[in-house]
Amino acid sequence: MTKLLELKKPRMVAEAAEKRKGLNIVLEILVFIALFVVCSIAQMIVATPVQLVLMYTDPDYLNAAMHGDIAGAVEAANALVQTDTMTILMLFSNAGIILVTLLFCKLIQKRKVTTVGFQKPDMWKEYLTGMGIGFGIFTAAVLLCVITGSLKIQGMSPSFSIGIFVLFLLGYLVQGMAEEVLCRGYFLVSVSRRYPLAVGIIANAVLFAALHLLNNGITVLAFINLVLFGVFASVYFVKRGNIWGVGALHSIWNLAQGNVYGIRVSGIQTSCSVLSSEMVAGRELINGGDFGLEGGLAVTIVLVVGTLVLLATRQRRYVED
Repeated sequence: MTKLLELKKPRMVAEAAEKRKGLNIVLEILVFIALFVVCSIAQMIVATPVQLVLMYTDPDYLNAAMHGDIAGAVEAANALVQTDTMTILMLFSNAGIILVTLLFCKLIQKRKVTTVGFQKPDMWKEYLTGMGIGFGIFTAAVLLCVITGSLKIQGMSPSFSIGIFVLFLLGYLVQGMAEEVLCRGYFLVSVSRRYPLAVGIIANAVLFAALHLLNNGITVLAFINLVLFGVFASVYFVKRGNIWGVGALHSIWNLAQGNVYGIRVSGIQTSCSVLSSEMVAGRELINGGDFGLEGGLAVTIVLVVGTLVLLATRQRRYVED
């Protein structure tokens, strides 16, 4: 905790504060909730036309609808939601979050995109480094599960498709960056204009975890791990002084779970993965059970160690309080 308090505010916080001073923390949270609602509406606007096309070209849904079978239509619609096609669509719809958040920062808070973390220096280097770290730390959690007998990797998945995999990759690049723009680039920076950086880190980490409360299989430990991921991502964001790396890290962390190792991503299952894995029954405390590895102690350990390592590294760009 001491190391967290010693973190210096990155330059983007000072630049954001020059335009508009920070609000009371309660107001900041209320504004965040309002912005999230608007972002969700933007997602719906992006996704709904395609969802309607998918529904009205689905034979099971059409057959049930034509015969007035409401229960059958609902069942067909729910089945459609579980498909890779719909998951990929929802990943890409996160572009609405990025657009709305950037517009809010620019038009309402009068902030430049650089204060959200979109810095030009070393952009590609930061992005590729983040991808490598994201894959590495999740793989470390997988190895912990394998070593403890909590997870079995059964080999190559028979359902793997390179085309679907690429679509998932692109979709997660959008989704991971969207959550980082909203929680770290906007909210962390916004709160930190008025309050100590540690307050911004803890507040955004808790709100980030709260966004996943309706996910399938959520547990107390899963929520704690999501908070820990928020803290880890926040420290990475602050230490590197840009959003490129943490956006890439978040994206590849999710891709590795679902589409490399074949594990649920915060409760969401996909059929397209490079490897096929099996959660060992009775080891849910370690492997996370129905929520995926993010609900288990393996991820807890990796995130705590990862955060401590980050706190011990040199900070790139900062200004004194």
